Amino acid sequence: MVRVRFAPSPTGPLHIGGVRTALYNYLFAKQHGGQMILRIEDTDAQRFVHGAEEYIIESFRWLEIPFDEGVGYGGEHAPYRQSERKDIYKIHVDRLLDTGLAYIAFDTPEELEAKRNAIPNFQYDASTRMQMRNSLTLSALEVQTLKDAGNRYVVRLKIEPNEDVVVNDLIRGEVVINSSILDDKVLYKSADQLPTYHLANVVDDYLMKVTHVIRGEEWLSSAPLHVLLYRSLGWTASMPAFAHLPLLLKPEGGGKLSKRDGDRLGFPVFPLEWRDPKSGEVSTGYRESGYLPEAVINFLALLGWNPGDNREMMSMQELIDCFDLNHCSKSGAKFDFEKGKWFNHQYIQKRDNGEIAAMFLPVLESHGVKAELAYVEKIVGMMKERANLIPDLWKQTHYFFVAPTEYDEKTRAKRWKEDSAKQLTELIEALRDRETFDLEGTEQYVKAWIEQKGYHLGNIMNAVRLALVGEGIGPQIFHITEAIGKEETIRRIRKAIEVLN
Repeated sequence: MVRVRFAPSPTGPLHIGGVRTALYNYLFAKQHGGQMILRIEDTDAQRFVHGAEEYIIESFRWLEIPFDEGVGYGGEHAPYRQSERKDIYKIHVDRLLDTGLAYIAFDTPEELEAKRNAIPNFQYDASTRMQMRNSLTLSALEVQTLKDAGNRYVVRLKIEPNEDVVVNDLIRGEVVINSSILDDKVLYKSADQLPTYHLANVVDDYLMKVTHVIRGEEWLSSAPLHVLLYRSLGWTASMPAFAHLPLLLKPEGGGKLSKRDGDRLGFPVFPLEWRDPKSGEVSTGYRESGYLPEAVINFLALLGWNPGDNREMMSMQELIDCFDLNHCSKSGAKFDFEKGKWFNHQYIQKRDNGEIAAMFLPVLESHGVKAELAYVEKIVGMMKERANLIPDLWKQTHYFFVAPTEYDEKTRAKRWKEDSAKQLTELIEALRDRETFDLEGTEQYVKAWIEQKGYHLGNIMNAVRLALVGEGIGPQIFHITEAIGKEETIRRIRKAIEVLN
């Protein structure tokens, strides 16, 4: 069975690039009838951020990307937090030490820094390790004495030089790295009795029967080391296939997409709003910005992958059906946030008016407006075609809920004529005589009255719009009057006459 994993670190909010990686893992697994694991990489205790794990889980719940097993889901390979698997990793650390494929190093940070200053481009490898303080240069008695005295140490993988390490990547093809450029990576730290990322992931992927490792391009440099670890542990036959996804790039210029780009250009880079527990800084998220989860999914799926045709609007099931790693780009994908808004606009139009209205209610409440859901649904149905994001609806519809208290000066100068007050006073009396205030009937009635009076249709309608809205925006006038009703229409016209005249 195809088994993939997504293994984020709880060091802060989940980046949108991580969401795309998880999405591609999910699409690949489901297309092959496989499973996806959520594993938390929390071996770096110093970078742990309170609340980050819960944030990750909640993000995928909102995005409707379910996992088959893992943190928050359970499963037969638990525990799924790496910090809870210390004993498992220690077994494999000891195996590598016993076979001579790894060694213990006692070098202090000061000693390592001194070597870096003494040797340009210093690397702890086959050319330098015999100059260092480790179990290759110390006797067994000296090593044991240092350990018994409580000296901190690390375990390093012993990498032999001048060997071509081949990584068969499903996206990039055959990648060959010479082992001489690799350093003897730290696999384990005695200080916290925890492995580093490299060992923990290889051990977990093997024990959890992961068949495909689909991750970001930034991890490509780690792949040769992981291949060597699989070989050292005797697991070559069970080594997963690798696929390294293209980077998400800045919308303009070069380089990897960052939070600063979102802050500068005004778009989120996190799925949900994040409040930093230390600084209190709040970063907006796609959910709170008014995006629909299906729009975010559709948008992200097409950043670095294509279905092989011109389709853009695709449901999750359609994405699953046609996902193919062979259609992933090798080069980075520009993060076109305006295209993301376009997708959201399309999905807002597809969503039921009642659902959009329910999402809009909190926005109304934030502006001090309490309205019946049925009324909000009616307004949303009329105006949602103008919105890219849910909060956009306030700018497009505020006058349906709150009467204007000010009037746009430019519109007033252009649309409010000398005789507008007189004509609209007469219109009020005409409207009072109308019992029903439906859309078509009221429109016919008012137009007939204007024609009878010999007034200019455009002048009357422009003045009425200014009175009802406060500026020259909005849908057809009689959509507004039918929605707010006769009494509110008359009240607003009267108020405009008092203020503008």
